[in-house]
Amino acid sequence: MAALGSTAPNNLLTTQGLSRNFGGLQAVSNVNFDLPEGQVRALIGPNGAGKTTFVGMLCGRISASAGRVAFLGEDVTLLPAHKRISRGMAYTFQITSIFGRLSLRENVALAVRRRLAGHPDQVQGEVESALSRVGLLDRADQIADDLSYGHQRLLEIAMGLGQKPRLLILDEPTQGLADSEIADFKNLIRSMAGQTTILLIEHNMDVVMEMADFITVLNFGEILAEGSPEQIHANADVQAAYLGTG
Repeated sequence: MAALGSTAPNNLLTTQGLSRNFGGLQAVSNVNFDLPEGQVRALIGPNGAGKTTFVGMLCGRISASAGRVAFLGEDVTLLPAHKRISRGMAYTFQITSIFGRLSLRENVALAVRRRLAGHPDQVQGEVESALSRVGLLDRADQIADDLSYGHQRLLEIAMGLGQKPRLLILDEPTQGLADSEIADFKNLIRSMAGQTTILLIEHNMDVVMEMADFITVLNFGEILAEGSPEQIHANADVQAAYLGTG
């Protein structure tokens, strides 16, 4: 794959010198990151590598200590999370953020209405489409709190899909899923290939190696390596730091 430059016209999202300090702790340090439109990018690294902090800065939930974030060619470094959502970002959390007392249908409708304000006649169809894509349409009227943890993760993905995002950030989406549900999740990602840019933060290396077009490895808040799944699997530094085979 050709090198990805920050000035490339097809980059949906870029960061330059992105850093975050928490007191004396440097959680993320001087990260330059380019995400081309339509790519499935995996972000991996050991626990404490800075992945959640980095993604928090991308989506506006954590402010940067230094550096900048650009999305669709616009500097969004100082924009709050809800304004980044309105520009086409959707982020599903490592810990589910659903509305437990509402039905699945009502949860997804909240996301869809944000996008389809002024078009209420289209909401129902969009809600059912999103639930169908994650395999939850038959549970549409069930209360969200009654779902298993794995199904709550799928509901959250449906809420993200309901926003029709340009960039979908998935934080540990397969955590708590059964093997059959992971297979369905892979099919979902395949169905979105080329249509939605996906940033996947994931510990399941089988999922990463099968689904990602390109992988970025963080370690101690810095980019340790980037490349294709084959290149990352063969990288001695990555093996030593993360894959445990060095």
